[in-house]
Amino acid sequence: MQQSQLEQMKNNNGFIAAMDQSGGSTPKALALYGISEDEYTNNDEMFDLVHEMRTRMITSPAFTSDQIIGAILFEQTMDREIEGMYSADYLAEKKGVVPFLKVDKGLDEEANGVQLMKPIPDLDKTLQRANERNIFGTKMRSVIKEANPEGIKAVVDQQFDIGKKIIEAGLVPIIEPEVDINSPEKEKCEELLKAEIRSHLDNLGDDELVMLKLTIPTVADTYKELIDHPNVVRVVALSGGYSTDEANEKLKDNQQLIASFSRALTQDLNVKQTEDEFNDTLQKAAESIYRASVT
Repeated sequence: MQQSQLEQMKNNNGFIAAMDQSGGSTPKALALYGISEDEYTNNDEMFDLVHEMRTRMITSPAFTSDQIIGAILFEQTMDREIEGMYSADYLAEKKGVVPFLKVDKGLDEEANGVQLMKPIPDLDKTLQRANERNIFGTKMRSVIKEANPEGIKAVVDQQFDIGKKIIEAGLVPIIEPEVDINSPEKEKCEELLKAEIRSHLDNLGDDELVMLKLTIPTVADTYKELIDHPNVVRVVALSGGYSTDEANEKLKDNQQLIASFSRALTQDLNVKQTEDEFNDTLQKAAESIYRASVT
């Protein structure tokens, strides 16, 4: 872990760009970008196209550490190059942006109102490669749909169990137990989740640091005590399916909670835009998310 990157994640104004769409979500991301499924014939072509999109974003003059302090990458992106450099090296050295890696393998079937993560059998090897590729931290996602104490406890237990392995590998885990924005019990889910996370944070050693990625809460500043916890580097918010405008408005109500948006950053980008149009659109999206993150 680089101390300068740790300080950046703790203290700098800005947000984290979530660029970690994987096999299941890549067709949607490409369709939003204006590339339909009949324009590629297999996964290799699909991943080539999405890497071109990500490269276009990262190399854009609108993609700057003045607003974007970190970026979450898909595993394939970590192993690919941007202008002759591995993606994480390009982000860190050319853009001053801290690189993270999505390490989960997707979600299990729903049980007890939640979806745990599928097993991550090759985690040790992935973390070793992440270190070789100069990755700072990782991200892994679970989903909570009901205010089921047993299910929510299982989600947080799993996240922190794996998180400790990531810490041991010298990386900072982003723990992401997403609460479904459509849950009729969203506020209750968030109260139960906060208590479970707090319990785990209080049992960490002084040098065991984590980040949290949480759904923007129904009640503003619900997560303030987690933001202030000494073991938490930063708490970031996912857009969760909200539009950019709605996500930004909700985010503004939460002090020191910053964005880690995916669709909200890319929703107006299109493959057919000229470079000027693309850069201008990305700049406007980044500016709006930045403003919401520093409120």
